[in-house]
Amino acid sequence: MPEGHRKLQIYQDAHRLAIEVHNMTLQLPSFERFEEGSQIRRSAKSTAANIVEGYALRKYKNEFIHFLFRAYGSCEETVEHLKLLYDSKSLTDDQLFDRLNDSYDSLCAKILRYIQAIDHTFVVPKFMNEPEVPCVVNEPMDDGPDPSVTRNLKPGTSNL
Repeated sequence: MPEGHRKLQIYQDAHRLAIEVHNMTLQLPSFERFEEGSQIRRSAKSTAANIVEGYALRKYKNEFIHFLFRAYGSCEETVEHLKLLYDSKSLTDDQLFDRLNDSYDSLCAKILRYIQAIDHTFVVPKFMNEPEVPCVVNEPMDDGPDPSVTRNLKPGTSNL
């Protein structure tokens, strides 16, 4: 059974489709292989990479959603490059176009549904909860309390 981001259906689909797009671009006319082919390869790979990066930062809801929206944007960008290749007759395989186009449309919808699910049901994973740790805060010495006061602060927070 896959673990981490590899268990996500959206990641599995994005990874598989990025490989298919990569292989498809190797069959394009030489002038397109380096122009539009390069663009579609980058956007297809970016879709999967942003899912991975978002998952790695899933402790932070806003960061998680931010990278999922980047994945969604890259997914939509890939659809546009695919349509440009097909409409310009650089991609001539009708069945391949239809399959990739349908697969990317489906992936874009799955990513959006996943974003909505995260937005409505987000809970920080238990293993990632940070315990409160005492932090020493030096207060000003003039007219203030004891110069060395211990307070319970979450890591990364400040009294300033």
